[in-house]
Amino acid sequence: MAKTKSVYVCQNCGVDSPKWIGKCPSCGEWNTYVEEVVSKDNTPKVVMGGLEITKQKPILITEVETSEESRFDTSCNELNRVLGGGLVPGSLVLIGGEPGIGKSTLVLQVVLNMKGKRTLYVSGEESVKQLKLRAERLKFENPDCYIVSETSLEQIFVHVQNIQPDVLIVDSIQTISTEMIESSPGSVSQVRECAAHLLKFSKTTSIPVLLIGHINKEGSIAGPKVLEHIVDTVLQFEGDQHYMYRILRSIKNRFGSTSELGIFEMQQSGLREVSNPSELLLSQNHEGLSGVAIASAIEGVRPFLIETQALVSSAAYGTPQRSSTGFDLRRLNMLLAVLEKRAGFKIAQKDVFLNIAGGIKVNDPAIDLAVISAILSSNVDIAIEKHVCVAGEVGLSGEIRPINRIEQRILEAEKLGFKKMIIPEYNLKSLNLNKLNIELIQVKKVEEAFRVLFKR
Repeated sequence: MAKTKSVYVCQNCGVDSPKWIGKCPSCGEWNTYVEEVVSKDNTPKVVMGGLEITKQKPILITEVETSEESRFDTSCNELNRVLGGGLVPGSLVLIGGEPGIGKSTLVLQVVLNMKGKRTLYVSGEESVKQLKLRAERLKFENPDCYIVSETSLEQIFVHVQNIQPDVLIVDSIQTISTEMIESSPGSVSQVRECAAHLLKFSKTTSIPVLLIGHINKEGSIAGPKVLEHIVDTVLQFEGDQHYMYRILRSIKNRFGSTSELGIFEMQQSGLREVSNPSELLLSQNHEGLSGVAIASAIEGVRPFLIETQALVSSAAYGTPQRSSTGFDLRRLNMLLAVLEKRAGFKIAQKDVFLNIAGGIKVNDPAIDLAVISAILSSNVDIAIEKHVCVAGEVGLSGEIRPINRIEQRILEAEKLGFKKMIIPEYNLKSLNLNKLNIELIQVKKVEEAFRVLFKR
């Protein structure tokens, strides 16, 4: 007979305890322990989804036969780019994001556009009528798309056996539960076991599975951390609800790069792919406005131009404020120290506010020169010329350090009509200047860049 006992499990990190604890000793969170019933049964368990367990034996790595498997085209170029070229057969992809950011809309839109592929969309949060209304709003049709509202993992595998889909979507993993565990849906044990069975299913049948996951108040995927470890790809869907842009960022990818970026624009009829983000991230006209500098950045393999905005004003209080949106605040403090020490500009007693236009976050160090140029432009109240673009990393000694993939940045600036571009001197040696129609200005230190930008 099965022995039944209960343990207390932290809903934040998954650590269990035989008794209730107020503060988790592992993650330090308060009041996260919830009682869960654990059943130990010595009888053999039923194999999920009717899958047979095959015994494996170790073989030499040189004897393993490999073949180049073709990826599934998701019919969404931005999603294909982030995934590394498409959806790999047998892969398990997790898409996370804040509530209302558009995760379900993105996945349903992709599913409806996958012509010729039989898909099964399992929703544990919405009814089939709600999914139908959303599909009508998106104005897409796919005769091979099946939808079902189900929260039982066992029933989901029954539907899979009956339909035999090419792609399976589960929305969301926190709403799915299995009868093998006596705990509520969304608990650590339920999420862990359901994800493990879905992983086994995808690897055995070579059917790709897309999981939609919730996030907690800290911004990470809700549930146990093992959920992010067992999946093949983790995609983060970001964006401010006050902005119309949505960013799909790869956090983990076993089949591609983790530095890729996909940009979408939220509209009434769904998500529109932004093929040229530079035009959207630049304001229509900033001529005559101080505190604005155009930087050439790269995320993944995609170059784009972004608008860096800065405001420097006299400190209203005793302690000057330092605020940054879309840029690392610690790096901003470092650049301000470089301006103070190496360039001789006294801004220690002034408030400095920095903003990356469009609501995106940029980690490329090549926008350092644009950041300090925008700050100095606002400080002296002199506007930077409209057709000037900058790119360069700033060192602690005030030098302009070389950056990678400079030719792609220059071609992007040239394509958008910029006449001049300030680049590090060491990057000019490897360039072929004959085919470029943009004036390149080489600088070694920040003082040289300031003389070019502020000739007055």
